[in-house]
Parts: sequence; structure tokens; C-alpha cells
Amino acid sequence: MQPGQPSHTALRAAAHRAAHQSLERGRIFHDPLAVPVLGADPQAIFETGSAASRGMRLFIAARSRFAEESLAAAVLRGVRQYVVLGAGLDTFAHRNPFAPIGLRVFEVDHPQTQGWKRTRLAEAGLAPPPTLTFAPVDFERQTLAEGLAAAGFDAAAPAFFSWLGVVVYLTRPAIFETLSFIARLPGAEVVFDYGEPVSAYPPGERPAQQARIDRMARLGEPWLTRFTADELEADLRGAGFDRVEDLGPADIGRRFYGVKRPAGPGGHLVKATRLDQR
Repeated sequence: MQPGQPSHTALRAAAHRAAHQSLERGRIFHDPLAVPVLGADPQAIFETGSAASRGMRLFIAARSRFAEESLAAAVLRGVRQYVVLGAGLDTFAHRNPFAPIGLRVFEVDHPQTQGWKRTRLAEAGLAPPPTLTFAPVDFERQTLAEGLAAAGFDAAAPAFFSWLGVVVYLTRPAIFETLSFIARLPGAEVVFDYGEPVSAYPPGERPAQQARIDRMARLGEPWLTRFTADELEADLRGAGFDRVEDLGPADIGRRFYGVKRPAGPGGHLVKATRLDQR
């Protein structure tokens, strides 16, 4: 990460969301602010290779929709705190339909990425709404709990967390440090995505998967951790979550793309919930 610049990951995810609005007219995930906040032509970004395949673009749209649909259900249950981990150029806080009933949004990100985002918001003419709190966290210097506490987060009240496009870049201990913190909160829920190991793919598909891994390593943001569905569910329950919903590629295709796919490896979407035990 260069001073004053976002991570490659944050920029690519923003480009995918913006390109989806242009190329698929936001069919899976409609975000009217995705293009303005990016500050560039998503079609041009897509053509120059900053945005990759259509499959990845649609997956990113699906995971954003899954997170926001799950959030809406949590709000109906009374949740009034939404934490966006690794927020990048996420625009929910500026589209928040639950602001009138008091949903607070906490955006957690590296200070440099968050500084870049605030510049982009200003250039797009988007003032931070009063329900949004930025929580810059440098995990080399402080914990998530410390960063959220400094931002005014209430650890005694239920909260919903989204953690999109981040887990694969972290070590397993770092992943479960965050998940264990969330699981200790009463009535907490988290949505995140993950990929399966290369060994889970048919032999003919493994070279392409390994090539993607190698490409990310060359960009300086290596993919470090992948899971199988069974091991992850067991680990989430061991961390303290009571319910786990895991959507594999076939489930995602049927639910968000309207297509039937055979079961097989790929990207997953997970929702893990701790029941309110106060």
C-alpha cells in the first residue's frame, strides 16, 4: 500500500461494483453511488484489466446484496449497529434506508484506505451522514475492540458485521481473532466470504486457480487462507456462533443469478449468528 493510496483489493472491489452498474445495469446489486464514488469510468477500468472476469464481478455484486439483505433482516430484529470491516468504497452509509430508525454505521479500515475514501467522497460531493462513524484501525497498533470502542460502538448491544473480500488475505489466527470478538457480543451476526482450497477443484481447474493465487502474490496482496465448508462451520461453532448459513457456488447461482449450477468448488458466502444470550 502506497501512502495516500488504497489497497489493490479495495480499488478492484470498487471497480467491480461500479462496472456491474454499467455492464449489468445493477441487476444483482443496485448501487447508484458506486460509479460517482469511484470517480472513473467503470467500463474503461474493466477494459484495462483493473476489473477482472464477469464471474468475479457478479460474485462481488451477490456478496454485497447478501450482506445488505441480511442486515435488513437484522434491523427488523432490533439491531441498530452496523459495522463494515474493510469498508473500502462501500456506499451503504450514504444509502442507509434505516437511518430514520437509528441504524448507526461504523466503517473500519486502514487509516490510509479510509483517508483515500474520504477524499473520494468529498470529490463526489458526498458529505458523511450523521449516522456514519469512521473507525480507522491499524491492526499493527490496536485491536478491533479498541478501535470500535474509540468510535463509540456499544459492545453490550446487538450488532451486525459485514466483512467482504478480506478473509482470504488474512492468516487463520487473525481471522479467528476477529470472529471470536464478534462471537462474544450478544446477538451479533457476521456475513463474510471465503474461497475453497485449490485441492478441492478438479485437477484440470487447479492450474488456473494457482495462477490467480500467484498473480495476487505478485501484486503484494497474497491469498493466505482458504476453507472447506465443513471445517469452517465446525470452527465457527467452536468460536461461539450458534447458527451458520453457508452458500456455495450452486446456491449463489440459484439465489442471485437465476441459474442452475452443479455443485462444485468456488467462492462461498457465510452468515454466522450468535443468539442473544443476555
